[in-house]
Amino acid sequence: MSSRTSAPLPPFSPGGDPIGMLIDGDWTTPASAIPVFDPSTGSVIASVADGDAKSVDAAVTAARQSFDQGRWRSLSGTDRGAILWRAGELMRERADGLARLESLNLGLPVAQARSMVLEAAAQFRYYAGWADKIHGRTIDLGPADRRIQGYTLREPIGVAGLITPWNAPLSMAAKKLAPALATGCSCVLKPAEETPLTSLWLGQILHEAGVPAGVVNVVTGIGERAGAALAEHPGVDLISFTGSTEVGRAIVHAATGNMKKLTLELGGKSPVIVFADADLTAAIPGAASAVFWNSGQVCAAGTRLFVHESVYEQVVTGVAEAGRAMRLGPGSDPDAELGPLISQKQLDRVSGYVGQGVRDGARVVSGGARTGEQGYFFEPTVLVDVDQSMTVMREEVFGPVLGVMPFADTDQAVALANDSSYGLASSVWTRDGALAHSVARRLRAGRVGINVHRAGGAHMPAGGYRQSGWGRESGPEALENYLETKSVVSQLD
Repeated sequence: MSSRTSAPLPPFSPGGDPIGMLIDGDWTTPASAIPVFDPSTGSVIASVADGDAKSVDAAVTAARQSFDQGRWRSLSGTDRGAILWRAGELMRERADGLARLESLNLGLPVAQARSMVLEAAAQFRYYAGWADKIHGRTIDLGPADRRIQGYTLREPIGVAGLITPWNAPLSMAAKKLAPALATGCSCVLKPAEETPLTSLWLGQILHEAGVPAGVVNVVTGIGERAGAALAEHPGVDLISFTGSTEVGRAIVHAATGNMKKLTLELGGKSPVIVFADADLTAAIPGAASAVFWNSGQVCAAGTRLFVHESVYEQVVTGVAEAGRAMRLGPGSDPDAELGPLISQKQLDRVSGYVGQGVRDGARVVSGGARTGEQGYFFEPTVLVDVDQSMTVMREEVFGPVLGVMPFADTDQAVALANDSSYGLASSVWTRDGALAHSVARRLRAGRVGINVHRAGGAHMPAGGYRQSGWGRESGPEALENYLETKSVVSQLD
């Protein structure tokens, strides 16, 4: 079994050589490159390999060879778990550096980026504990079949293609890699072209921790080329994708060639419901955080706020004031609470949705425009006089834009919340425990928070209903994505 590990990741700088791809334990020399930007300034901070179908094929071939040769899957679960634990520890040891890199590339304030790094490390520590607990079961075939023994085996699916988004690059990579590796799969990771840097460092860390060459490969490049090639590659057994519903549909079509297994975490238009008896000192900042954190670039962001008519004006005023009070700035600013949007394209998209909302009759209570002349900063925005027919209330904006509507009773609140093609997340704010749990059962969403919106972690499954995707990530449920079940029956005599 090969135990070769990768060479150190080369240093990078705006004018330096492009960073290569990690394929079969070595860093490639890219034939062409794409720039990586700091969204706080719009300036180039590095360049990475511009991977294509040929690059993807090389990475898939390396992953397939490592799987077929048993470099990783033939290790005991205990040994795999020890390596995954070590990877989590290395991430914790390097949390400050990874956070600065994530902050630079994503624009997220560095303190928030550090919390995301620690969340990513926690994924490896959590699944390290699962690696030696993946078992089949014995089956009693009944009195007539006492001479037949039945049992099941849980086996890794093979080569997993992992495609991650730009809004939480390191934590999303960890959510996919950690359970895939715990089960014994070999992987090809394709990070978003906007934010590839920490994913490359993660590949290096995994090899330092002891993951054999070829088991984790990282291919950078444009999604339409490298991502599409990975989705349709016949040597890939599973695609796990996080991103927009539009791209998710394209991946479904691309995967039909060899009937790949798919897990998809897609878009969201998550509702937040504030009842009349809610503790508004918690609900108002909670609703603001639900939509404005990471400048709204979160698939589970609470972008539709439904408030009981008796407290509607108070909540609207409070959330708008909370948004105005948030300090926007680059991730390196220790006082910044919100960073920029990821790109000019995203800035134009968010501006377009707000403009369309106003043309449709919405009224801007706060925000509504770009701020500053450098970088892609957009003000936290609150819209009222909206209805469910408006584009801004039906489509995923992926920016700090909130639409607020009043409701009269519980049935209306639930109906408004469920009136969406999405079903990723939601939250309910009330002091009435019975009401909260009753509404939680009625909401068509993969996650319901009660007096909290942004919560979860490695232990809790996350995923969506309807057009928010298929399957679950995190928790024991994520292991199922990467496993096959084999039934074995044996004649005893």
